[in-house]
Amino acid sequence: MPIPLSYSYRNLLARRLTSFLTAAGMALVVFVFAAALMLTEGLRKTLVATGSYDNAIVLRAGSETEVQSAIDRTQAGIIAAQPEIAMGKADRLVAAEAIVLVNLPKRLTGKPANVMIRGAQMPASLELRREVRLTQGRWFQPGSNELVAGSQVAGRFQGAGLGETLRFAMRTWLIVGVFDAGNTGFSSEMWGDVEQLLQAFRRITFSSVILRLANPRDFPQLQARLESDPRLPVQVKREVEFYEAQSRRLADFIRLLGMVLTAIFGVGAVLGAMVTMYAQVGARISEIGIMRALGFSRRDILIAFLVESGLLGLAGWALGLIPASLLNFYTLSTVNWASFSELTFKFALTPGIVLKSLAFGVGMGLLGGLLPALKAARLPVLQALRAP
Repeated sequence: MPIPLSYSYRNLLARRLTSFLTAAGMALVVFVFAAALMLTEGLRKTLVATGSYDNAIVLRAGSETEVQSAIDRTQAGIIAAQPEIAMGKADRLVAAEAIVLVNLPKRLTGKPANVMIRGAQMPASLELRREVRLTQGRWFQPGSNELVAGSQVAGRFQGAGLGETLRFAMRTWLIVGVFDAGNTGFSSEMWGDVEQLLQAFRRITFSSVILRLANPRDFPQLQARLESDPRLPVQVKREVEFYEAQSRRLADFIRLLGMVLTAIFGVGAVLGAMVTMYAQVGARISEIGIMRALGFSRRDILIAFLVESGLLGLAGWALGLIPASLLNFYTLSTVNWASFSELTFKFALTPGIVLKSLAFGVGMGLLGGLLPALKAARLPVLQALRAP
């Protein structure tokens, strides 16, 4: 008959302070572990959500970002004539867009940061982005020096609010509206008329061409035709795949940094659990001898102490995940390494992260309790009974 679970639980309660301090050390590690995963997942979700599966993006061959790409008007016209493009409310759903970066000071700190301005072709650019909706003011008029700011830009940067003005490229630009794009990268952009932005920055080429497929399954044949056309040195990607690739480098760095910190703190937490469990074994030697004399096997003793250390890890997981889950309500910004512009996103707690952090917390407890449990199981019965 195995030792009841309540035995391990009551022993932890009998030493509340020691158990709490050990669990608190594990909680810190679980918090760092979960926060790193949530940060990576939040960044990935923001950029992946920016794209649509039935949209395709055409860039210059060899370009990794829209900032690096250049497509001239003749090439844009050829792309816009492809038969796979869907029809919108008034015309074909295809837009040649330009990306420029401007340096703006933040409202709170005054520190400058790059903000992405997207030269859009209305109404196609708007129809291609289903998640974008106007929340204040109006959309810019084609042919004018007017801009519409994403919600994250309007609140964070000087001059980007409704009715304010910005000065760049030797022109004054009026903010006539604010739009919200949910948890996507578009909320960290400003939009204006593509022709006016090209003229202001003395450019003659677009950055990319975005199009909606009438049938998403036609993507492979569209990709093959455009990439094999000698007039078009371009690459064609699904929009979701393009934005997922944008997030990969920064997400991998955050994940690596988080795992390094977790490993450093984790060693300390495991050692703390080990010291606690060794103390538990040392204080209960005679108790262990009595249990062995009553007929409990070495295996029963081993399992009882492993359960005890696992419960410590479980407590540490709960104590660490609760504050980590509150990060879901926190918004932060960073530089998107792909575009070198400011990107705002949120932490994201998923069921997968909950399970991974649970396995990590309990695993720390079991690892820390393994050697003390083996020591308890190997104690000779007579020696244990003679212990004071």
